[in-house]
Amino acid sequence: MISISHKTKQFLVVLIKLLIVGGAFYFIYNQLANNDKLDWSQFLILFNKNQSVTGIAFIVFLSVLNRYLEILKWQNLVSYLKPISLGEATKQVLAALTAGIFTPNGVGDYAGKALFFDKSETKKVVFLNLICNGIQMVLTVIIGLFGLLYFNVHYNVITTKTVAILFGILILIFIILFSIKKITIKGYSIEKLFHKINEIPKRIHQKNIFLGIIRYLVFSHQYYFLFLAFDVDSPYLTLISAVTCVYFFASSLPTFQFLDFAVKGSVALFFFGILGVNEWIVIFVSTLMWFLNVVLPVVIGSYYVLNFKIFTLTLSKVERDEI
Repeated sequence: MISISHKTKQFLVVLIKLLIVGGAFYFIYNQLANNDKLDWSQFLILFNKNQSVTGIAFIVFLSVLNRYLEILKWQNLVSYLKPISLGEATKQVLAALTAGIFTPNGVGDYAGKALFFDKSETKKVVFLNLICNGIQMVLTVIIGLFGLLYFNVHYNVITTKTVAILFGILILIFIILFSIKKITIKGYSIEKLFHKINEIPKRIHQKNIFLGIIRYLVFSHQYYFLFLAFDVDSPYLTLISAVTCVYFFASSLPTFQFLDFAVKGSVALFFFGILGVNEWIVIFVSTLMWFLNVVLPVVIGSYYVLNFKIFTLTLSKVERDEI
């Protein structure tokens, strides 16, 4: 078998790290520099008019809190395998976010976290990450449906018949899922999935759900407060219901992390357009949300990627196996 020399191994490690970090920064720059809908002159005028150190600090604090809650969620779920420190959980979450920024639906996030663990635990780590992201998705759908119903009552976005059809489809999906839960495909079934979920202690699930709810409230209200900062004057329930609708529909669309603001921005243009909010404000708020909650964590995560030791360990194992 062909063995990998020490110098080749070091070169591959550096190359992989640079590709991940370089790719992440390229996509970020490309989206910010080449977006024709971002009217920077209008933004600067409004910023100079409403600038507030306290307001800026509060918005940034919500971004930190949002990511901190995600880190706590991950630390909580991983405790099922082994306890890890807050610092280790931070490293895993931010490095995985950086690795997943240019992969569809954050697939790289799953692979990134798995690299921090023994190869024998890969499936368990991926499963725990699925639960971590899954509960956030479920909460987004449930809250989004209620937000959509409230918004629809006042603005009649969709007809009552369409609402009834949507709920009918959802009920039908649940009935089908439970009726075929024992059917096995390649060794997997819904029944086995539920069994695996139930193996995790209830206290871990309860904490995961609680942190997921708090996290949803944090990032949805960050969206809300940014609109207030841009002088959008609408009743609280109307504005927050529009925000929940944006997250509901945007989360249903397959996308890349680096395109997240573009997808949310497109959906937001529809709902906030109904409220009469200026298009450039919607685009800017969506971009700021993306910058604060994706770009800044990716910048920090890049540090962890560049100091990643797992690639070295992995390549060392490959070299030993081939010898």
